[in-house]
Amino acid sequence: MAQIFPKWTNKLGIYIVIVVFLIVVGITAFFTYYGSPEYREMGFQPNQPVPYSHKLHAGDLGMDCRYCHYDIELSPVANIPATQICMNCHRMIGLDKPSLDLVRSSWSDTIAIRWVRVHQLPDFVFFNHASHLRAGVGCYSCHGDVRAMIQVIQARPLNMKWCLDCHRNPQMNLRPQSELTNMHWNPPQDQIAIATKMMADKNLNPPTECSGCHR
Repeated sequence: MAQIFPKWTNKLGIYIVIVVFLIVVGITAFFTYYGSPEYREMGFQPNQPVPYSHKLHAGDLGMDCRYCHYDIELSPVANIPATQICMNCHRMIGLDKPSLDLVRSSWSDTIAIRWVRVHQLPDFVFFNHASHLRAGVGCYSCHGDVRAMIQVIQARPLNMKWCLDCHRNPQMNLRPQSELTNMHWNPPQDQIAIATKMMADKNLNPPTECSGCHR
């Protein structure tokens, strides 16, 4: 009696399992990558209401980050500069620039400029900006080379894995307090030894348990 089904159908079940497995792996890989902070958030570069250039101010003119972000070493949240900070200089500089019209009207009408925050952590994450600076983590570690950015861009993923990698091995991200805002600081050859001593002197013990950042 002739066979009804060809021989390859004997392995049909295996083929189905393999195809389903590949589909599941493909879907998982797709959402793992395209749903990750590396894809969704790194490179975030919103248009701001005023074309402020960090490259000009912090880079070319050499202004310290702390002139505008004046309370980053004291506050748990990094401040967005008030219009008064801008007007400390621009009451005398750039008076004829149309790009500064919004700054001048904000000052005269006492209406805050609605800047778009670039680096924004989720509400369920506790992050203290000042404590990281006091520990010796410089601006570059989390924000990249801001002094080279005409328009600020998110240069780090700021996801949980990225934070935990630093908390578990923070030595290469610790620097002297005098170098916190130096974007061109390079760790010395004995950085690990120096940072290990710094951690001991400051009694630094970065948390890696859930309650360290989720409270």
